[in-house]
Amino acid sequence: MTTKKCDITYGILVNTSRFILAAVFLFSGFTKAIDPTGSYYKLQEYLNVFGLGTILPDWITFSGAFLLGILEFCLGIYLFWGIRRKISTTVTLLMMISFTLLTLYIAIANPVSDCGCFGEALHLTNWQTFWKNVVLLLCAIIAYHKGNKITRFVSDKFAWLTSLYSALFIIVLSAVCLHYLPIIDLMPYKVGTDIKASMEIPEGAKQSKYETYFTYKQGDISREFTVDNLPDSTWTFQSSRTELIEKGFEPAIHDFSITLNSTGEDLTDQVLQTPNYTFLLVMQRIELADDGNIDRINDLYDYAQQNGYGFYALTSSPEEEIIKWEDKTGAEYPFCYTDDTTLKTMIRSNPGLMLIKDGIILQKWSNNNMPDEYQLNGRLEELPIGQCARESTLNKATKLALWFVIPLMTFLALDKIFSRRKKTEDEEETSTNEEKK
Repeated sequence: MTTKKCDITYGILVNTSRFILAAVFLFSGFTKAIDPTGSYYKLQEYLNVFGLGTILPDWITFSGAFLLGILEFCLGIYLFWGIRRKISTTVTLLMMISFTLLTLYIAIANPVSDCGCFGEALHLTNWQTFWKNVVLLLCAIIAYHKGNKITRFVSDKFAWLTSLYSALFIIVLSAVCLHYLPIIDLMPYKVGTDIKASMEIPEGAKQSKYETYFTYKQGDISREFTVDNLPDSTWTFQSSRTELIEKGFEPAIHDFSITLNSTGEDLTDQVLQTPNYTFLLVMQRIELADDGNIDRINDLYDYAQQNGYGFYALTSSPEEEIIKWEDKTGAEYPFCYTDDTTLKTMIRSNPGLMLIKDGIILQKWSNNNMPDEYQLNGRLEELPIGQCARESTLNKATKLALWFVIPLMTFLALDKIFSRRKKTEDEEETSTNEEKK
């Protein structure tokens, strides 16, 4: 094979590898960036596997999860546009070596059921994740070895502007999704979801078997109990967890339940089947909940009481934490127990608020944008927030893509204009110099 043909072959191979890496990193970084809290939960799960969950402070874990999505997205941009070729190919190779080794261990040991590399957008088995990383590692090696053959789409003059804009875009997007809620909700409890329908199992389908374990405490002794052997009243409830015993057909929502704290009554059907509005205040762990909006929450409860709407606080925290919260905030609303993982999936805010009617999720709010008295100036039947605020994932993704792509296309167009003008000026200068000679 001639040198020219080798160069062409290498060029095609390198640029194909570069675009594969760019596509995966952009998708992976974006899905993490729009759900930084979910990325934190997954990273925490990994740390717990290696016994580091209680050693590292939460702010370090959260910062790592937040920055990982930003890093992956920026690497994808660098690889796609062919800028910062040396640093992007080097960092990509180091990351893929680390990820491949990690996912090999995860595939063999199977300590977690899902790698979480694409957030809630795409779930892969541990072995699928490993082989995916093997392919990406090969692409990273090729891109690193022949990085000088990566075709650039932006000149040096505009490379810094493309880099800066991409970094600012993904940082702002991630910060907005963290402060409020994910702009694109990929979880089972997104707005518009019929919880009842999502829990249904087709006739004849094999059902999964679960076991719920309840942790109770008596003095200094803590023990787990099943539903069939709950302890007497001398024991104090601490927490609960649900474990999959045998996997069968799994509906989108399979672990939603509400148990009234004061009586132990199961309110799940009552809450999901009522044609009336119901507010669900989700506080995954009360001891970690933000109490900055307690007055607004109390006002919401008063509003619900005055208008005959349901209002329940859902938590997985033990009773002593509920009592502390009530003493601190003056809360009068009823508390219910719900599985910890379910609460994390329902809403990425602690606390967060959900409005449902007839089992359908109409609205979701984070702790930072709960409705106030100006929005609740009448009955929900007559107000915009009492209606379903559903917007398709495709529409939201398209809007975000346009916000990002249009400025980048503008930079590229300007780059081409200035490059062409510079080329013309250089040609004119060369022609003038030759005439003088």
